[in-house]
Amino acid sequence: MSAVADNYAALQKLGCEVVSVSVDSHFVHKMWNDHELVKMVDGGVPFHMASDQAGNVGRAYGVWDEAQGIELRGRFLIDPDGVTQAMEVMTPPVGRRLAETVRQVQAFQHVRKSQGNEATPAGWMPGDPTLTPGPDLVGNVWKVWKPGAERVGV
Repeated sequence: MSAVADNYAALQKLGCEVVSVSVDSHFVHKMWNDHELVKMVDGGVPFHMASDQAGNVGRAYGVWDEAQGIELRGRFLIDPDGVTQAMEVMTPPVGRRLAETVRQVQAFQHVRKSQGNEATPAGWMPGDPTLTPGPDLVGNVWKVWKPGAERVGV
């Protein structure tokens, strides 16, 4: 939450809007923002924090844990047409990396702008080559994209 809040201006420059949703009440959200998040991010959370105490939003997005009465932590990228283009659900002990969220937003925006005439391979960054979907690409991806560009140091 603090990483998203700290980078909210950059997300808005990409045309994104952020809404956080949890089972906590708006009173808990205010206390958390006013007593903890403001110590991590100047000014606290600049986006809406919605309460889903009944778990209806969590159920709709498949993150509601009925047994515990909680919502798992998830991130959903929803396009301007209201279509969920990406989702990531993680258990609380592991945090997400906002830079990957930004990269994915940029990739989805690029594909949308190309009207589906371009696809972005794994690890694609703005300015990198894209793929042109179609019969000519089948069996020839290796000629235009090398997976070594996506290696990670493990």
